Amino acid sequence: MTTTEPETTRTGTVKASTITVRYAGGEERRGPVTMGQANMIRCMLRDEPEHINIHAVWPVPGGTRTESVIDALRALVVRHEALRTTFPHAPGEAPREQVVAAEGTFTVTVLDHEVLPREAAGYADAVARRDRVDRFHLDRDFGLRISLVALDGAPVFVALAASHAVTDISALSVLEEDWLGLLAGRTLPEVTAFTPLDLAAEEATPGGLRRSEASLRHWERIIRTGPQAMFAEPGAVGTEVEAEQLTLRSLRGARALARVAERTGGLPSTVLLTAWCALVAHRTGQSTCVAAVPTSNRFLPRLARSVNTVSQDALLSLDVSVPSFDALLRKTWGAALNAYRHSQFDAVRLWDMIDAVTHERGSRFARDVVFNDVSTLPAGPSADDPDGPALDVVRGPVQVLPTRVLTFVHETAPLLRLGLWVDPALFAPDEAEGFLVGLVRLLEAAATEDVPLAALTGVTGVRPVERGAGWSRVDGSWVSPSEVADVLSGALGGVPAHVSEGATAEDGLTAFLACGDSPLTPAEAHAALMDALPGRPGVLAPHRYVIVRDAPAEADRTSAWLRQRILREGAGRDRRR
Repeated sequence: MTTTEPETTRTGTVKASTITVRYAGGEERRGPVTMGQANMIRCMLRDEPEHINIHAVWPVPGGTRTESVIDALRALVVRHEALRTTFPHAPGEAPREQVVAAEGTFTVTVLDHEVLPREAAGYADAVARRDRVDRFHLDRDFGLRISLVALDGAPVFVALAASHAVTDISALSVLEEDWLGLLAGRTLPEVTAFTPLDLAAEEATPGGLRRSEASLRHWERIIRTGPQAMFAEPGAVGTEVEAEQLTLRSLRGARALARVAERTGGLPSTVLLTAWCALVAHRTGQSTCVAAVPTSNRFLPRLARSVNTVSQDALLSLDVSVPSFDALLRKTWGAALNAYRHSQFDAVRLWDMIDAVTHERGSRFARDVVFNDVSTLPAGPSADDPDGPALDVVRGPVQVLPTRVLTFVHETAPLLRLGLWVDPALFAPDEAEGFLVGLVRLLEAAATEDVPLAALTGVTGVRPVERGAGWSRVDGSWVSPSEVADVLSGALGGVPAHVSEGATAEDGLTAFLACGDSPLTPAEAHAALMDALPGRPGVLAPHRYVIVRDAPAEADRTSAWLRQRILREGAGRDRRR
């Protein structure tokens, strides 16, 4: 153990020390990475570490000694191969192989306090978040950064940050349950869930390869035909948002959810997903709810308790153009199961497909709605009041997210407990809270009778977005033609541009460009616009580019552009830069 100098804080002196823990007894193995690992490694190499690393806080049962906490952590590492895994690779290349060590070391930082802050759990969460900031070195770093928050030598919380290449939120829940079992002296059952190397071997079988191909076809269908972004509306800009956490805790919501499930015969998880999709589609003015559902790719029995990163999106596409809540509920389970079945794929091939399809369509797929139901995962004892509030919304820390709306379902009974992050440019503070309250109101209304979807504003208090007269639905997406013209002009260095709508939604958009003496082609115009699309969900590429020499005097009138002599025209999709 190496001890640093004591640090004085507002709550008294903190003695920080580092314990090096040795482990042995596992089996040394190596093999290819899984599809999920490859997906998350791709993100880790691209994104800021605080955005892609994950964290958790585990309350330590009262009376537990530090030595017992350390021993249980050591046993976890021996038990689960993912925690003993590194990813060797050459500089500048993404890892293709994983290596499981038979023995090694990891460290635990002990933060021993004279006095803990009043919000001790929030403080432990801040410690874990702080440890997310540094990048994990895939070829050599242990996959967990562990801090033990103690009071006068007695451990109170384990705060840990985790590499997303070795665990996901579900895996951390499994680890917490195993850790609590070890602390309680229980003999844990044999691990029967897939290890990462087991999963990699299964994915390489003919059946696994067929599932991957089917997943690519499922995603391609949605990306070719669905809305390019759920939140295509004024104010939706940028590809990352800084969002404040909102936590809903509601006995009313849990009781209503149970009554809806009883009345309709639906599973509570499906009922909640139905209500959430209905409200998201209502708020966005969309006829389809497209959402990423990450945890649901653990629906196979041998993946449910796998300590691994199985973080590949299940992409849900739910048609909400039905008359009532019950009719939508009847569709949701099939749509969800279809998404779950198609959540195992080669991430590199997936994004190659997305790039190709979006270039052809002239869109930019936005993963801006995420619903993550972790309520069925193992968890430690809840610190919540067993009675709980009727309905309470609490604000928490800010986090940068590459989404517009992120929802975590932590608990559905006896309390409905959700975490929500929304883009503050699209939701004022009262609107964000109103969305959660509206979800509870929808469940309460559906508990006693079928709810017409046309009545959602009155039932929930959530209003659809007002886009204004300048917006149109084109090729399944909400688009602002004037914004398309502005972005296209800017992407081409200020070339005069005018964009008009076709006679029908299927005709799409036509862009008129006055190129002067420059030899502009439709392909060059399309490529420039595609480069400018990220972060502009209200912009869809024109289906046809018409290039003339000079802009007409009445540059805002399509008929005037049509009178100009056409130099070149085309779809612009014939080549890619």
